[in-house]
Amino acid sequence: MLKSIATEQLRLGMYVHSIPGAWINHPFWRKSFKLDSFEDLQALRASPIREILIDTAKGRDVAPENVDEDAEDADDADNAQDATGQALGGAPAVHGSAPRAQARRVDTKVERERAARILSSSKTTVLNMFSEARMGKTVDVKDAADLVTEITASVSRNADALISLARLKTADDYTYMHSVAVCAMMISLANQLGMSHADIKQAGMAGLLHDVGKMAVPLDILNKPAKLTEEEFASIRSHTVAGHSILKQIDGISQAALDVSLHHHEKVDGSGYPFNLKSDQISIMAKMSAVCDVYDAITSNRPYKAGWDPARSIRHMAGSAGHFDPKTIEAFVKAIGIYPTGSCVLMQSGRLGVVVDQRPEQLLTPRVKMFYSTLTKMPLQTEIVDLAHASDKIVAYADHTKWGIRNLPSLEL
Repeated sequence: MLKSIATEQLRLGMYVHSIPGAWINHPFWRKSFKLDSFEDLQALRASPIREILIDTAKGRDVAPENVDEDAEDADDADNAQDATGQALGGAPAVHGSAPRAQARRVDTKVERERAARILSSSKTTVLNMFSEARMGKTVDVKDAADLVTEITASVSRNADALISLARLKTADDYTYMHSVAVCAMMISLANQLGMSHADIKQAGMAGLLHDVGKMAVPLDILNKPAKLTEEEFASIRSHTVAGHSILKQIDGISQAALDVSLHHHEKVDGSGYPFNLKSDQISIMAKMSAVCDVYDAITSNRPYKAGWDPARSIRHMAGSAGHFDPKTIEAFVKAIGIYPTGSCVLMQSGRLGVVVDQRPEQLLTPRVKMFYSTLTKMPLQTEIVDLAHASDKIVAYADHTKWGIRNLPSLEL
C-alpha cells in the first residue's frame, strides 16, 4: 500500500517508493529503495523534502501513536552499527556502503600540503612508468607500489584533500595525473565498500595502471583536440587490450590490475568494450574503475573541452542508466560526498558558494566558501561557512554560469 508521510515520520525499515522533485534537489540518486541506513535516514530528514511516498507492502509502516519513534530510531541505529561492525570484522563487503573504520581525520588544510607533495612526486613516477611502456620496455612497478602506499596513507588521513587537488590537473597533465586521480578514488571507494586493507591497495594499483595501454596509442590521436575519425576512435578503444598485454609482462602483477586494465570500459548493460560484458560478468574492481575513470574524465579539462562541475558530473552519471553498477555508484557518491568538493551550490539565503571541504559523517553539511548573492546579483567578500554550525542550508546544486560567473573561487581554506 502506498502512503504519503511527512519526512519526519520516516523510520529505518521503510521502503521509499518515490521522492518528489528532481534528483538534484535531494541527496539520493535513486527514488525507490529500502531505508536501512541511519545515515540515509538523517540525510532525508535534513533535506528540503517535506513529504515522502512509502510502500508499506515492502517495508515498515508509520509507528502507532503510543510508540516512541525516537527510541525506536535509537535502537535501530545501534543495531545498524552492530551489523556494520560484524561485517567489517568478517569477510570484505563487496557491495556494502559502510566505510572501514579509520584513524582520526586530519584537517584538510594540513593534508592538502602533504597531498600536494605526493602529487608533485607522483608525476615523475607515472611519467617514467608510462615512458617505459611507450618505448616497449617492461614496466617497473616498484616505484608505483611505493606511490600507491603513499596515496593510500593520504586518503586514510583525509580522502578529500588529495582527490580534490588531483581534480585540478591541467589539460597537458591529463594522461598522467588522471591515473593518479583514479588511483586515489579507487582507494576511497574500496574503503567505502568495506574491503580489506590488501584489497584497498590492490584497487589503488589497478587504478594507477588502468590506462597504461594508452601508451600504445599515437600521441597525435591521444591529444587530438578535434572530433576523432572512426579509425582514430578504434585506436583509442584498443588501449584496454594493449594495457592488458603490457601488464602481463610484469612479474607478480595482480589479477586486479590485469582485470581493470582490460575491462574498465565495460558497462553493465553490455554496451561497453572490448567484450560487451554485462553486469554479472564484470568484476567489482572493474565496476569501480568504470565509475572512477568516467568521473575524473568528465570533471577534468581536456584539449577539446572544459571539465564539468563535480555536481553536474554526478547527476550525469547517476542518470546514465545501464552504464554503471547502481550499488557501486551509490557507494562512490558517499565516498566523495553528496556535494563533492568543487561543487557550486545555492544556499537558502540566496548566496552561491563553492564546497571546499567535506564532513564524511555529515554529508549534507560541508564547509562552503560563499562568494555571490543571487538576490543583489553582486559578488560577496568570500567567507567560509561551516554548515554544521550555521542556520543557512544548501537547497540545490547551482550552475554559476547562469549568473555570468566564469570561474569559481579557489578551494583554498
